Amino acid sequence: MRLEDLRATQFCLPRMEIPRDLRVLLLLLLASNGVRSTGAPEKETPRDACKSLPNKPHPSDPFYLDDTAQCFAKCRQGGSSDSCVPGNLERHWLYYESYLVENSVGTVDRPFVKSLVQDISTDTSEDLLFSLKRSQIPRQVMKDEEKPSDRLWFPKSFFGSLPGNRPMVRLAITVLDIGSGNVFKGPRLLQEEGSSVLNNHVVGLSVGQMPVTGLSEPLEITLSHPRHPSNMTLTCVFWDVTKGPTGDWASRGCSTQLGAEQTVCRCDHLTFFPLLLRPMLDRATVAILTRISQAGCGASMIFLTFTIVLYITLRLSLQRFKSEDAPKIHLSLSCSLFLLNLAFLISVGSGSQGSSATCWVRAAVFHYFLLCTFTWMGLEALHLYLLSIRVFNTYFGHYFLKLSLAGWGLPTLVVIGMGSAGSYGVYAIRDQENRTALELCWIQKEPALYVTVHGYFLITFLFGAVVLALVAWKIFTLPSVTANKQQGQNWKAVITVLGLSSLVGMTWGLAILTPLGLSTIYIFAFFNSLQGVFIFCWFTVLYFPRRSSTSSLSGTAQLDQAQSTLNQ
Repeated sequence: MRLEDLRATQFCLPRMEIPRDLRVLLLLLLASNGVRSTGAPEKETPRDACKSLPNKPHPSDPFYLDDTAQCFAKCRQGGSSDSCVPGNLERHWLYYESYLVENSVGTVDRPFVKSLVQDISTDTSEDLLFSLKRSQIPRQVMKDEEKPSDRLWFPKSFFGSLPGNRPMVRLAITVLDIGSGNVFKGPRLLQEEGSSVLNNHVVGLSVGQMPVTGLSEPLEITLSHPRHPSNMTLTCVFWDVTKGPTGDWASRGCSTQLGAEQTVCRCDHLTFFPLLLRPMLDRATVAILTRISQAGCGASMIFLTFTIVLYITLRLSLQRFKSEDAPKIHLSLSCSLFLLNLAFLISVGSGSQGSSATCWVRAAVFHYFLLCTFTWMGLEALHLYLLSIRVFNTYFGHYFLKLSLAGWGLPTLVVIGMGSAGSYGVYAIRDQENRTALELCWIQKEPALYVTVHGYFLITFLFGAVVLALVAWKIFTLPSVTANKQQGQNWKAVITVLGLSSLVGMTWGLAILTPLGLSTIYIFAFFNSLQGVFIFCWFTVLYFPRRSSTSSLSGTAQLDQAQSTLNQ
């Protein structure tokens, strides 16, 4: 009998004497319900929906998805209450996949989760395509339908490669809206300011009650997105439960094919997959990199000045310096690099200040000296090739004059064309909150930037890398190195290769690695800004101590310098 019934009975029969045993029973009932005999009943503690989430849902529990909704409402918007524990929700969704596979075939349609559970024949002879539109429940796309922008593709070999030789398997596809809170963020995103899960959506995949890893033909998840800022990068990742107490994002086994408004993730296993949007450069990083570059450029300018003064001194004191081409090429590279560093310091220091015409001029000057530097590094590689690889038939009339016309003239034509097309102006680097972190007078049009800077550099860099590799092979196979296996000889060979690499601009090649992460950006900024220091060190090693007048100074190309360096 309920407590209220007992009380009602007591009120209706006031004159009846309650037996002693009944009184004892009444006291026990009152105690068991947490109510004192002399007071009103205490208010029942509200049920905490988040506490049960770590437990695996059960079909007989009618509250599991309602509880999830209540808890998600607390945590999705960045709730910080004690009951909002992101780890609980993360574990719950991992359990939820198993729950779907075990207990249902059909769909789930909630504002924060949409799921499709479907039995698939393992003997299927065609690829399967599913729509992943965030506003709809996942569904299978037929052959004659147009491919949706957000989709999941299973190769026909996928289901046949599953273990167990089962005729049917149960596939669960879940699209989960994790909100802007800390759910499924993990230590990785929480430590990187500005990083986020793209559109706050995660795709969960599960087949039966079996782990699926190491697929020979990966599945594909295609996700659409608006154009992201140039200082942000997209990465395909999965939730790795082995990281930390609750898990974290990892990219092992996944590759990313970036597109302007669509990205394809190829993964060789099943779990939860999102796209991570991460800032390449935030405001603090831009400031640090700017200071590193300014310091490095300042040091380079000082040592490039030493190089120019050293060349003038040797030219005045040594007659053969007037006829040798190699020192002149080194000098031209040093001058172009000095002027590039100067233009960079002026551009960064003044930002976008001044009139549009002034900004146009600063951008054109900086672009010109950048192209001159690339061109002279390519000409260094050409000179090295002609006199060390080709060797024969390398005489050209007015050789250095022709090199100078190419080194200073070709960039002039490019800059005139860019200026005529109106490509110069204010260029803004933005942080993760779309705020301007740095403004420069630079190229505004991306196609022009890719062609005249990225493409131009790539051609000269690849040519220089190939020539340097051939020269390095020739240096390390010289008789003076192979016959005498002395440690000093090997070190001199290494120094020679490093010196030549500074001339052909191998430090610029570190730019290719910058998409790998922030650490490579710091490495590139540090080493590349010190190219002038490396050139001075090589110039000094190359021409000091002074050699006899019979020694040829054009040995950079013919490897006479390398041999002399190795034999010292």
